[in-house]
This record gives sequence, C-alpha cells and structure tokens, in this order.
Amino acid sequence: MPFQWSADGCVGQHVHTPPPKVSAGCRRKSAVDTVQNPGRARFLRQTLALVGATAFGRNASSQEPERRPAMNLRTIRSTGQILPVIGCGTWVGFDVAEGTLEFDALREVVRTLLAGGGTVLDSSPMYGRSEATAGRILADRPGKAVVATKVWTSGREAGIRQMEKSIELLGKVDLMQVHNLLDWKTHLPTLRQWKAEGRIRYIGVSHYTPGAYLELEAVLRAETLDFVQVNYALDDREAENRILPLAADRGIAVLVNRPFGGGGLLKRLGNRPLPDWARNVGVTSWSQLLLKFVLSHPAVTCAIPGTGNPRHMAENVEAGTGTLPDSGFWKARIDGILG
Repeated sequence: MPFQWSADGCVGQHVHTPPPKVSAGCRRKSAVDTVQNPGRARFLRQTLALVGATAFGRNASSQEPERRPAMNLRTIRSTGQILPVIGCGTWVGFDVAEGTLEFDALREVVRTLLAGGGTVLDSSPMYGRSEATAGRILADRPGKAVVATKVWTSGREAGIRQMEKSIELLGKVDLMQVHNLLDWKTHLPTLRQWKAEGRIRYIGVSHYTPGAYLELEAVLRAETLDFVQVNYALDDREAENRILPLAADRGIAVLVNRPFGGGGLLKRLGNRPLPDWARNVGVTSWSQLLLKFVLSHPAVTCAIPGTGNPRHMAENVEAGTGTLPDSGFWKARIDGILG
C-alpha cells in the first residue's frame, strides 16, 4: 500500500485511555436517545451551528480562512518525520452510530483537528464502533490524517485478522500498536513484517496504568520501536521518572493518552479561575493549561485527548500553538494548580 503522510495538510472532553472492559453504560447515546432527550439535541445543534460559523478561523459570510498560529511540531526520531503536537483519541467519543447528531459533531471534530494543523487520530478495536466511525469520516479526507490503532487480542492469527479488519475499517493504518502489551511477544514480529512490507509505517506499544510500567520499561529496552503510548498528566506524573526519559534515550516517540488525568482533574479545576499568568503562555482554558504542561516535556511527541465536541477540539488545537514553558516554570506552579 503506498504511503501518504501529511504534516501540515492535516487529520474531549473525554479521556482516551480505557478501563479494562467496555461497558454499555460508557457508550454514547444513539439517535433514539437524542430524540428522547430534546435538550441534548438542541445543545448539539447549537454547538454545530456555532462551530460552523465561528470556531475554525472561517467567517460565516466569507470563504477566505483567517490566518491561525501554526501548530508546534516534534520529530519522530526513528524516521525524522515531523508530527504536530495535538491529535485526537477516539475512546468513547467516536463509538456512535452514523446518522446521529453525535456523528455529525464528529465530522466537525475531525475537520477542526485537520484545519488546525493536527494529524493524529488514534483508535483501537477495543473502542466499539470508533474505528468504523473514524474510517467513514476520514474517507472524505484521504491522506490527510496520521491514523493510529492497536492490536488487542491474543494469538498470531487472531492478531492478523484483527489488524486486517482495522485497515479495512480505517482505510489505512500508519501506526500499529500492541494495546496494553497484550501478547506483545507474539504480535511484534508480525508488526515488524508488516512494516518491512510497507503495510504500516510505524510500530509501537501502549499502556495506561503505572502498575504496568516495569514491564513496559523492559519492552522499551529490549525492542526496537517507533512509538510508545502512555498516560501522563499534571496529576499523574509517574511516567516522568523512568518511561519518558527512557523513551528519549531510545529515540522512541511518545503519544500521551490521558493529558487531563482521567477527567476528574479537569472537572475540579473548571470551577476555579485560571491563574493570572495563564494568558502570558497563551492559555485561555484549563484544558489548554493541562495540555501545555504535557507538551512542555521534551520527550512528548503528541498528546491525543479524546473528544466528541468540536468546541473542545478547537481549544485543544490552540493549546498546540505558541509558547511551551520549560520544566522549571511548571515546577514552581504545580502545587498551586493542584491546590
């Protein structure tokens, strides 16, 4: 399969990283639920109308896009390819049915990411309908996104079938990761073979819990990988101790999948005013502040906060532009932020 890669042509607030199982209670509401909840339907319509008119650098009465700040870029050290620092995860938010208001909102989410200079869209077979939803939306934008997904099963043949299905649903896969290290010794040889054949461009592993970091560290030391995906946030900094430095030493790019610390941190901070210094670093919301913190670590390549809300996606994109303070800046302020 020929490879198309775009660094600037470009392809929540929900937390990307999953618990061990997908429960029905975590699913987004369907069209039936929307009909039964007219308030929710009205909110989504208003959101889409606002987004279409004002949120993405395009005046509703003009076809000329406004100039927007360029997104910061990081280098994938295994190839030298550049990658924009903000992407989007699809856990929960993309697990929706086509033909619903939620699906229409996701079209705007992806358009906003691409228009703002982002490219990475990360999914997994674990995320219900998310791969299918992402694939349908990206079909209208071929070659614009950097598509990442995962293998999440045991056994070589089962892994091959699952990965082939993912490519069928998504249209292409640039980065294939072993999800939560599940049967990684079996899957990595297949991933290497597919990379050599040009079926995928990058390979990696992922995990979302510090309890697995010892095993993750061992894999990073023993294997030649392009990417690792891990949780990292202002209130979840365990990865700073060993995983992020090791990734930097090994030349492994890092995707951060829980930049809002599980969602509870963002909700708690949302009831407080922003610090006085926030605007000095280009921050106008708590979500942007948390993303700026994550992106300030030099080992981090791209943060992938999940969202099904176009306005949240627009805020996230803005966090990837402008100033990224250094570690000393944050060290002096972390205690004050967390209270």
